[in-house]
Amino acid sequence: MDRSLYIAMSGAKQTLLAQTANANNLANTQTSGFKSDLEQFRSRPVSGAGFPTRVYAMNEKPGVDLSTGAMQTTGGDLDVAINGEGYLAVQGADGKEAYTRAGDLRVTPEGFLQTGAGLKVLGQDGPINIPPSEKLSIGSDGTISIIPLGSGNATTQVEIGRIKMVKLEAGNLEKSNDGLLHAKDGKPVVANADVKLAQGVLEGSNVNAISAMVDMIELARNFELQTKVMKSFDENAAVGAKLMQM
Repeated sequence: MDRSLYIAMSGAKQTLLAQTANANNLANTQTSGFKSDLEQFRSRPVSGAGFPTRVYAMNEKPGVDLSTGAMQTTGGDLDVAINGEGYLAVQGADGKEAYTRAGDLRVTPEGFLQTGAGLKVLGQDGPINIPPSEKLSIGSDGTISIIPLGSGNATTQVEIGRIKMVKLEAGNLEKSNDGLLHAKDGKPVVANADVKLAQGVLEGSNVNAISAMVDMIELARNFELQTKVMKSFDENAAVGAKLMQM
């Protein structure tokens, strides 16, 4: 009896964890450059003293869906999208280098170039700082050019930096809880000149809202089934206890 109850309990717990990841995917269907998390279940025997007579369900993340999201033309000077493979280098909340496909950039009052999530965009020598300007343009190679404010010449452009863009091998890539991609070895990735940008374009989330909704319904039904199984085991245990009393 306890074996069945343990299996149902562990299954219900892991279903809730999978539902949490799926809900996070669904909540980011409109997040620029978001990459959805993948989930899967498998059973494993409980190791320990004696024979492995107990099995528990385990929810694990086999990886991240790195497929490209839909491209949306915005025409904005600070909207960029990676054309093909590659990632933008940003400074994470912990101060370490991280990577993203979100190209909804903006300039803060202090002059720092940031993503829409407030992460500083990195150049070759650290966070990019942009002086006051009349116009800003970003080249396909990540070069940032501006027309300085008050220059008096609308055709004089000055290069002030270059966005760091990298390529990551699938085996050296992991997604952390902050939603950013990191190198597994923890070392900054060298900039790759083959990565190209498109200005005036944004890459949307690669989450399929319909599929995520279907998965949410399926996980909810699985959780309901597991709780019904636990209730059935409880009722059977109560009946067995009464029979023993007789």
